[in-house]
Amino acid sequence: MPEPAMVRTAHRFAERMATRRSVRDFSADPVPEAVIEAAVRAAASAPSGANLQPWRFVTIRDPERKRRLRLAAEAEEREFYQRRASGEWLDALAPLGTDWRKPFLETAPVVIVVFEVHQGPSTPKPYYVKESVGIAIGLLIATLHQAGLATLTHTPSPMRFLNEVCQRPPEERACVVMPVGYPAPGARVPRLTRKPLDEVMVRR
Repeated sequence: MPEPAMVRTAHRFAERMATRRSVRDFSADPVPEAVIEAAVRAAASAPSGANLQPWRFVTIRDPERKRRLRLAAEAEEREFYQRRASGEWLDALAPLGTDWRKPFLETAPVVIVVFEVHQGPSTPKPYYVKESVGIAIGLLIATLHQAGLATLTHTPSPMRFLNEVCQRPPEERACVVMPVGYPAPGARVPRLTRKPLDEVMVRR
């Protein structure tokens, strides 16, 4: 690719990704299954330690399973906000307006739960699991945004309840819950600013 085309392509992608925001108010309108499949395929193309690809993407559309997920997540989140979180942490969260209530886990038409795959009876010992899965999640978010869908990276803690909800074996450990869909009409997001390039990029 000629250099001017390379620069244009990179700038277009960067500008498009700069418009991404985490959304907590979703429309219940269905999203195309083919888009979800393409996003997972893109995520699964990520580099991984020894190419062991230590990830599993569980996509949930069933309303009853989403309800079970919400109830279990809210139980953990209630404990976090009322007992586990420090005052400093709660102060940092305050501008975002979040609390233990997570209705988006039911409202969003699709919820993707990303699991790390660790060593088990039928799985080899993986390497650099968190780094590998983290890259895959980044590709998943980028693909969904490029397709015009909104996402949220939700991380209830602890997450072991997700093995039961998603019917996954113990060697798989959930690391993020991602509702996916269209923003609800009138959805609001925080007015965020990003650090300037010269603050995050160091040239040597």
